[in-house]
Amino acid sequence: MDFLMSGVAACGACLFTNPMEVVKTRMQLQGELQSRGTYQRHYRNVFHAFITIGKVDGLAALQKGLAPALLYQFLMNGIRLGTYGLAEAGGYLHTAEGTLSLSRSAAAGALAGVMGAYLGSPIYMVKTHLQAQAASEIAVGHQYKHQIFPPQSWKVALAAAMVSGIAVVLAMTPLDVASTRVYNQPTDVQGKGLMYRGILDALLQTARTEGIYGMYKGLGASYFRLGPHTILSLFFWDQLRIFYYTYSK
Repeated sequence: MDFLMSGVAACGACLFTNPMEVVKTRMQLQGELQSRGTYQRHYRNVFHAFITIGKVDGLAALQKGLAPALLYQFLMNGIRLGTYGLAEAGGYLHTAEGTLSLSRSAAAGALAGVMGAYLGSPIYMVKTHLQAQAASEIAVGHQYKHQIFPPQSWKVALAAAMVSGIAVVLAMTPLDVASTRVYNQPTDVQGKGLMYRGILDALLQTARTEGIYGMYKGLGASYFRLGPHTILSLFFWDQLRIFYYTYSK
């Protein structure tokens, strides 16, 4: 569970930070092995880079490399934080007297970080290649011509649905926990709940007494239930639209 929660949390953050990663990659490749002043600066600063990429490549380009970025974050942070969490839960970070050992904590953190970085490195390379891809007028660095999926492929819809499934589960699980508890609570003779006044009250009580972990109980089960449902719903919707517009002409 530690691996899953760590990986999903990192993926949630990646959805918002990936545009900055695209900008960072482009700016780091600009003027590669060229003396200052001898090359054209397509990106003058962070804000100019955002505007330039959005104007020339389109707004969708700010999320280039999102699929490998999500996979990288899930693997690297899932392994890194999950391994460290297991070491902490197993008591390996404490001495025989029960005090926290700084050397053991540092060693566990370093080992977990090395494992995550090593396993995630090939995916990071693919992510960098995709994020560097740009229109010729603002291209920097070597331009790899990777294409994960061909246009109009069902795999595009499937990949997009998988990403949206993560977002849906992250957003809906606290409400799902609250609704489950409201529906399952004991009632008085008039049918009024004895534990919660409503969804909001259930959310607040859960957060106060059980913390964030309590609000995300059953996260893994929620994804394996809601994730496939969302994936298949969006996938069939997209394929039916393609079928309709193809044969209705």
